[in-house]
Parts: sequence; structure tokens; C-alpha cells
Amino acid sequence: MSPTRTRPYPPSGSAGARFDTALGWSPRLGPNMVLRAVLCVLVFCIFALPFAAIISGAFDRNSSPTDISLLPKTFTLQNFEAAAQQGLWGYLLNSLVVAGGGLLLQMTVSVFAAYSLSRRKFRGQALVLLLVLMTMMLPEEIIGIPLSLVLGDLPLLGISLRGTVLAVILPVGIWGFSIFIMSEFMKEIPAEIEEAARLDGVGEFRMLFTIILPLCKPALGVIGIFGFMMVWDQYLLPLIAANDPGDYTLTVALSVLRNDTTVGPGVLLAGALMAMVPSLLVYLFLQRSMIRGITSGATKG
Repeated sequence: MSPTRTRPYPPSGSAGARFDTALGWSPRLGPNMVLRAVLCVLVFCIFALPFAAIISGAFDRNSSPTDISLLPKTFTLQNFEAAAQQGLWGYLLNSLVVAGGGLLLQMTVSVFAAYSLSRRKFRGQALVLLLVLMTMMLPEEIIGIPLSLVLGDLPLLGISLRGTVLAVILPVGIWGFSIFIMSEFMKEIPAEIEEAARLDGVGEFRMLFTIILPLCKPALGVIGIFGFMMVWDQYLLPLIAANDPGDYTLTVALSVLRNDTTVGPGVLLAGALMAMVPSLLVYLFLQRSMIRGITSGATKG
């Protein structure tokens, strides 16, 4: 008896197969495939065209806010030269220092805090986690004035941090979102792995850095991307922490230049491109870990 032929379907565990099944789409050519192509083109236009317009305007000699084109009509680098004269490269350096230091501190605090909240038991653990989550519910505008007073006169030490990099890095060093993501991911690590390591005499720090942390690479990618975006997009904090315009980050500097009538739109678009490139690079570098971290919970069980 000849074997029964079966129709080739995508593997049941593939993400594409689950996505198509959920939406009722078929891989064969037909109305569903046409609808899928139209939706993909629409989404691409919505998200990609603004980026293309920024790039085109940054390299166009005669950029105009009312004339949007996807390709520069007259290619030039004068907008970046004018941006350098306005000091935007220095503001970019300030932003990179703040984002790098703030992200490093934030990820370090998040790892230690998440390890304590997820792998250790102590009284008041639920209350501590609740307080961490409550910090995510307070807008920056509410804590702006108290934070400004604290930065001007640090409690117990009696020193002022205004005008320093620490005035921007320290307040963003703790973020409830990163702590929550890391703690929830660490909770999913089987306890048997930790128990076996302790039988071999593994201590706390070695347990964290050689066993628990390598298993949390997807979560590190998630908090790395979102943490960088959170620090990079800060506007109110660098503004209240600065003593003079030389302390501004690129985000604040672009907002100030926007009100300057002598600065053309091409210079602003060049500055916007400078502010956009680091975020894109961080996302491209960590996107694989981020996708694994977001989808890991959905694929369990």
C-alpha cells in the first residue's frame, strides 16, 4: 500500500504558522494574501516614511517643513556643518555619556533588585515590589520640583549636583519597569538549577553572575532597549539639572533651537537624525534578545 501523501504545512511550532492560523490567512495566493500585502505596505508607509523624510531633509540644501520628499533634491552636508556651529555635536556627546552611564547603572540595580525579589524570600517582599511598581505610576511632572530641590541640596551630604553628569544619571538609575521585567523573568528559572549549584558550594555572587544571569539574556535585551530609550528621551530631568546651556543633552538642545528663528529646518532635521541614529543602533544590536524576551512567556507550556 502506497503511503498517504500529506499536504506540506508549516511546522506547527513556527511563529509564522501560529500567526497565520490566528488571523485565518492562507499561504496560497488569493484575497487573504492580497490583504496581507496591502496591510504590510500600509504599516511600512506609516512607520518608515517619516524616517525617510527626516533623512532626506537632513541632507537637502533647501529643506522646507511644507515640502516633504523622500529623496534630497540638492544633496549637501551644510546642515550638519551648521549643526556643528550650533554645538549639537557637543550636546550629542552629553547625551551619549548620560545614556551610557544611566543605562549601566539602571541595569546593574535592576539585576540585583530582581535577584533579591525573585530568588529570595523575606518579610515585606510584596510591599517592596508594590513600591517599585508605584514609581511607574508617577509622571515626571509630579516629582520635578522635589527632584530639583534634592539635586540642589543633596540630603545628608549637603552638596549640589546641578551642572554635573551625576545629576542626570543617578535619578534614572532605578526604574520600576526594568526591575519588574527582570524579576518576573528570573522567577521562571527552575529552582532545581539553583539547588544543584548550591550543593556544589556556589555562593550568592557566583550564583547570580554565572548561573542566573546567563539565563536572563533575553530579559537583559528587553531592559537594555527600553532603558536606553527611557534615558535617551529624558527632557525634564536634564533641563532642571543643568546650570547653563552647555549642560544640555541633545533632546533639550533641539527643543531650544526650535524656537530660534535664525536656525533653518534643515539644521533641526540634521539634529533629529543625530538623535535618531543611536536609538536605531541600540535596537538593531539588541533586537534578537528583545524578541526572545518578549515571546518567551508566550511559548512556555
